[in-house]
Amino acid sequence: MSDAPDAPKWEYFVTPLLLHNEAQILNNWGSQGWELVQIIEGPAGGNVAYLKRRA
Repeated sequence: MSDAPDAPKWEYFVTPLLLHNEAQILNNWGSQGWELVQIIEGPAGGNVAYLKRRA
């Protein structure tokens, strides 16, 4: 499978989510163009958010 020249390019960001500020953190990243992809429990506990946006 080859990369189509018009295929979107993405950049990704991973950030911990503080338990008392989840919405504020996600709204901050969203206002910068980041889209939430997934939230999982991190290896040391707590939640980790995976985000993407067009490069």
